[in-house]
Amino acid sequence: MARKKEYIEDEVIEKAMELFWRNGYETTSVRMLEKEMGINQFSIYSSFGNKKGVFIKSLACYKGKAKLELINKLQKSSDGINAIKQYFYDFIKFSRESRLNKGCLITNTVNELGEKADQEIMTEIVNFATNVKHLFIEKLELNDKKTSQIIKEQANYLMVSLQGLSVASKMFDQEQLDDFIENTFKNL
Repeated sequence: MARKKEYIEDEVIEKAMELFWRNGYETTSVRMLEKEMGINQFSIYSSFGNKKGVFIKSLACYKGKAKLELINKLQKSSDGINAIKQYFYDFIKFSRESRLNKGCLITNTVNELGEKADQEIMTEIVNFATNVKHLFIEKLELNDKKTSQIIKEQANYLMVSLQGLSVASKMFDQEQLDDFIENTFKNL
């Protein structure tokens, strides 16, 4: 008979997500996960397979938080480009949760792992970014004066800008970030 889990999976994964978000994937050890999650190595391996399994679940947790705090608001808005601009401002608050300048877990992971990233991890990251880009396109399309080519170019520009904002949010003050956002949207 299988042993009953003595923890709530969503709670331990959220703790793991916070640890990965603060320290990165490679720096985070299974021992660190044990301590942060409050479960032993056996439980980690039996429930999640390995560190990568915990990380994949952590990415899902992060995407869920981003959906609740950022994406749903953008989806519901009919304010076009201003909705995307608000998403950028909301993103800063989200990335600085708990007064730590953590940036974006997705961006941090890409910066950390780069070309050596595991394919399953990269697929999760690319899917998330693609969904955000599609929302940007949807909001840009609310301006019927823009051609599909301009919309595509602006969506690409905004995605690159968002990645830059993610990195910048870890080191620059709010005034500098506000200036970046305002100038990003000045000519759109």
